[in-house]
Amino acid sequence: MKKIGIIAKEGRPEPVGILRELLPWLGGKGLEAFVDEDAAQALKMKGYPRAEITALVDMVISLGGDGTILSVARLVCERGIPILGVNLGGLGFITEIARDEIYDALEKVLDGSCPCEERMMLKASIRRRGELIAEYNVLNDIVLNKGATSRIVDIETHVDRNLMTTFRADGLIACTPTGSTAYNLSAGGPVLYPTVESIVLTPICSHTLAIRPIVLPQDVEIEIKPVTENAEVFLAMDGQVGFALREKDVVLVTRSPFKTKLMLPFERDYFKVLREKLRWGSR
Repeated sequence: MKKIGIIAKEGRPEPVGILRELLPWLGGKGLEAFVDEDAAQALKMKGYPRAEITALVDMVISLGGDGTILSVARLVCERGIPILGVNLGGLGFITEIARDEIYDALEKVLDGSCPCEERMMLKASIRRRGELIAEYNVLNDIVLNKGATSRIVDIETHVDRNLMTTFRADGLIACTPTGSTAYNLSAGGPVLYPTVESIVLTPICSHTLAIRPIVLPQDVEIEIKPVTENAEVFLAMDGQVGFALREKDVVLVTRSPFKTKLMLPFERDYFKVLREKLRWGSR
C-alpha cells in the first residue's frame, strides 16, 4: 500500500482537522496521498476528482459516516480497491473505526495484519422498451418508491421469470445483507449477518397482511415492474442516487459481479454492534 486515496464527507470541518495531522503522518511513512477536491480546497492543496482517485490508489480512506462509505463503495467496487472506513457520523454501522483509532488501524494496514472482509453488492439494470438505459452497483439497497402524489403502487415481481406476486404497496426494497440493517429493517425486514450472501425483498407499507418479506438465494434474477397507470415511481440506489421510472420500465435486480472490500483492523463482535448501535434486544 503506497498510494492512499482520501475521500471525506463534504461540508464538514472534522475531516479537515484530521487531515492536517494525517497527511504529514502518511508522508513520513513514505506514502503518497490523493485527497478529494472538496477536502483539498479547504486545505489549500492540490485535490483530485473522486472519479479519478480510483485509478491512482491502492486503497481509500473514507472519512465520514455510513453515507460516505456507501458512495465510496459504488465508486471503487469495479477496481476492487479496499476501503478503510473512519466514522465521523452518528450511527456508524458500516464505518466502525473511531477517530482515535485511525493511526493504530493504519499501522495494521501497513504491516499486512489487517484483514479485508468482502461484502456482496447488487446490480440494478433498468430497461425501457427492451433497451438497457442505466446500470448501478449498490452496497445497501435498491428501492422502488411511489412519488409524493401517488397512492398505492402495483409492483409486478418475477423471480427467475416465475411470477412471485404483484405487491400492492408504497414501494419495494431489494437489499443485501449489509443493507438489511438500513431501510429494510425500518420496513419490517429481517436482519441478515453481513457476510451471508442472499437478497432480501421487503414491501414498504403493504396493503395486505398476507404479504411478508422474503429472503432469496444470491444467484436469482428479480424482475420488478410497476404496473399502475400514470403513477409516479422512483428508483433509489443506496438512498443517494435517484432515477425516475416511466410506465412499462423494467428493473432487473441481480447479484453484482463486484464486491465491496472493507478493511477491518480490529476484532469485532457483530452481535455487540447490534446491541449497542440498534439497541437489539433492549426492553
